[in-house]
Amino acid sequence: MSYADKVFVDMCQDIINTGFSTEGEKVRPKWEDGEYAYTLKKFGVVNRYDLSKEFPALTLRRTAFKSCTDELLWIWQKKSNNINELNSHIWDSWADDEGSIGKAYGYQLGVKHQYNEGLMDQVDRVLYDLKHNPYSRRIMTNLYVHQDLHEMNLYPCAYSMTFNVTGDRLNAILNQRSNDILTANNWNVVQYAVLVHMIAQVSGFKAGELVHVIADAHIYDRHIPLVKELIERKQHPAPEFWINPDIKNFYDFTVDDVRLDNYETGPQIKNIPVAV
Repeated sequence: MSYADKVFVDMCQDIINTGFSTEGEKVRPKWEDGEYAYTLKKFGVVNRYDLSKEFPALTLRRTAFKSCTDELLWIWQKKSNNINELNSHIWDSWADDEGSIGKAYGYQLGVKHQYNEGLMDQVDRVLYDLKHNPYSRRIMTNLYVHQDLHEMNLYPCAYSMTFNVTGDRLNAILNQRSNDILTANNWNVVQYAVLVHMIAQVSGFKAGELVHVIADAHIYDRHIPLVKELIERKQHPAPEFWINPDIKNFYDFTVDDVRLDNYETGPQIKNIPVAV
């Protein structure tokens, strides 16, 4: 059994059994047919994954590893806000005619700020501190920049990372204001597990814990039957994670420098309705 499967199943059962229903509340999202998209939600869900023990990919169904890694590198390495530099079509609904999602996600990571040590963007600041001051308690990034929210086509969901070194382990906290459990939960977990492995390697550390903090963890009303079927499926052993040991510079990583071996899963769920 994959530990990620256990965490996911327990979380989903808790949301379904004890979650708060937003039906009748003033919600923003709608389905394609115009109906309001209500949810069952839990506030303040915290999940922990020890990356030194196994890689947290669901086996109940396959998480698209290359696609979510590509999106991660689009945000953190390319620091892009243009979907034309992304290989998937996940962000198409939020892009303008030129492909921009506004001053969101990668844009914020690429903005340079003046520090005592010089002019750096947020990613380079993290890499600098892990090299020069690894036991600092101030190593973090933030995408939720209030003065730019009006120029973002989508407010960031996964909005901050806090890095913390314990011995030879690099740990991290991913803060997320909102998480669509069926469509995005393991996608985000896999992405940021990859990021911790990458940054740990180029900084001279081993990957430690990833803590995922979700303010609003929700299952949409039309997703509930799909989730109930998913969490009853057979579980498989966790896959084996491989990262190219020759990469020493974060900006040299490509999607081909990480992979999952022996990744056995249940079938994919097709045609999941998405609320916008």
